[in-house]
Amino acid sequence: MNNPIYPGITLGTNYRIVRELGHGGFGRTYLAEDAHRFNEPCVLKEFAPQVQGSYALQKSEELFEREAGVLYKLQHNQIPRFRELFRVTIDDRGYLFLVQDYVPGQTYRFLLDARKRQGLRFIEAEITQLLLQLLPVLEYTHSLGVIHRDISPDNLILRLSDGMPVLIDFGGVKQVAATAESLFAEVNGTPPAATRIGKLGYAPPEQMQMGIVYPHSDLYALAATVLVLLTGKEPQHLLDTNTLNWNWRAECSVSEHLAAILDKMLAHAPNNRYQSAREVVQVLSAYPRSQPQPQPPLRLPAPDVAMTQPPPDAMPVPIPFVPQLSGNRVSIAALRSQEKMPAWKMVLLVVAVVCGMGTVGWLAGNYLLNMQSQGQRTPTSGSPKQQQEDALYARFQKLGIDNRFYSNYISLVDESFYAKYPELGKRLLTSAEGDREWRERWQKTGEELLDKLAKISSSARRRLGNYDTADLDRWKTEVNNLNLSSRALYDLADAKFFYLFPEEPRQRNILGLPIGQIWQAITADALASLQAGSTIESVEFHSRTNNQTLSGNLQPGEGKAYIARLAQNQTLRVNLQAPPKSTLLSIYTPGRIKKATALLQDAEGVSWSGLLDDSGYYEFVVVSQASEPIAYELNLTAE
Repeated sequence: MNNPIYPGITLGTNYRIVRELGHGGFGRTYLAEDAHRFNEPCVLKEFAPQVQGSYALQKSEELFEREAGVLYKLQHNQIPRFRELFRVTIDDRGYLFLVQDYVPGQTYRFLLDARKRQGLRFIEAEITQLLLQLLPVLEYTHSLGVIHRDISPDNLILRLSDGMPVLIDFGGVKQVAATAESLFAEVNGTPPAATRIGKLGYAPPEQMQMGIVYPHSDLYALAATVLVLLTGKEPQHLLDTNTLNWNWRAECSVSEHLAAILDKMLAHAPNNRYQSAREVVQVLSAYPRSQPQPQPPLRLPAPDVAMTQPPPDAMPVPIPFVPQLSGNRVSIAALRSQEKMPAWKMVLLVVAVVCGMGTVGWLAGNYLLNMQSQGQRTPTSGSPKQQQEDALYARFQKLGIDNRFYSNYISLVDESFYAKYPELGKRLLTSAEGDREWRERWQKTGEELLDKLAKISSSARRRLGNYDTADLDRWKTEVNNLNLSSRALYDLADAKFFYLFPEEPRQRNILGLPIGQIWQAITADALASLQAGSTIESVEFHSRTNNQTLSGNLQPGEGKAYIARLAQNQTLRVNLQAPPKSTLLSIYTPGRIKKATALLQDAEGVSWSGLLDDSGYYEFVVVSQASEPIAYELNLTAE
């Protein structure tokens, strides 16, 4: 049966479906907009136990409402807030939905897969930080008697706004769905299917075999998740099924201190594990944290073909720029929060106004909260520093960028400013006359970033802050329809991105970060240019000639892709004529017979020749890395 829930449909009275985010055994998950909250994004989780009849649906709803009461109790910054449970009927079929806050970011599964395609893994410094950030969340949920039951890389999100890990998809509601199915299967006289919540290899044996969970069950799953991030291998490849011992130490390099902690968290006998998250934090904090290591080059995102990978521990993984990455790094966002009123204080202010001024205060409070909910700025006191920021905000709005991206924009301005002037030590600028010159430089930095954003199309700018992995998947399909791989698309996007942001390290992992949103906006424009035919050209070799000379002009940050259909065992010679060090040339094979490879990638060299081992469309990508317009000539000879 076709799914009656599709993009554009409104469920209830206010939830407009944007797209499907995923689906599993208990239903589908959708991204939606809440019309009652200024089209604020939210997540709708459909739970569809296979039961029929009004009585069965009523009992299912009662079970879900009971679990919803548990979710209501969870009020933590690293857990998506539960909003409501509602039921709708479509085509005479009842659907039950759970509504939660939407968390922009990437799952750790996505981040790991992107690194694995580059032969990279997470390193100890990142893992230690992840544990210290997540264990307090588990300590909080366990104190309320709530066990997650389903911790894995798929259920952890690196939040875009602040780089903090967020715990999603608690298994309690899934367990209710399974109970509902089992209950009504018995009523109908059919044997209930045995369903255990948790992923094989991640959940401890007692959970998978008997359905018994304790706080240390989550600690076991968290440790298994950590091993997957460290080694790049799934639990079934690390766990000896005969002895039930984990054999993972040879797959990565970590300190003996961390290794001993992970081994104890993964003990087969529950009594041999740490019994609480607090206990793990205390042991983990008793040892100096390892510091990030120099990072190797990393192209983002990964290509759509598997490349040869070095050993798992050959290179450390880049650590994203996030607040409080290490003990001596100060969060610029945190510094700014000292000057600007946080949301919770704003709410308290509104409450006070309501209590003291009645209806007038209620109207004023709602005005302030409405602006907050839309990502808009509230009226300011007019300090010199605030006036400068307001001037930037006015132009930011004029560019048509989503207001919810504004805080990310300010973070990018701060990051660039303090990197340019390290002598400030990242101290907070004040409105004092002594900081006037620094404030002017800060505003200039903000203007420069807006100048760069203005070079992105208005349609791509409007989506800043809303790009995600689904866009990457869709773009890959669309560029493949042009007989071009996503590697070529990313080459063209990189050319403009690094022209606009030459200070951005090419080795930095920007997926899931605000600067990564800008890269995706540029990639969207690069795809649009390819689809319009302005940056792609098909090359044909006629029977009378086996040589083609292609010429063109490139502005700074521009590039062009050529595709030519060639046969296996042909000899190909490529020569690029251009000013020295002004271009980068990449040549990609089609991957029809042999695994796709790069004959050249981002090469400053201007020639290549060899025997082709595959048939299909070969890709030739020329991009400019010059600071002024250049002319080039590309010669292709196929024999």
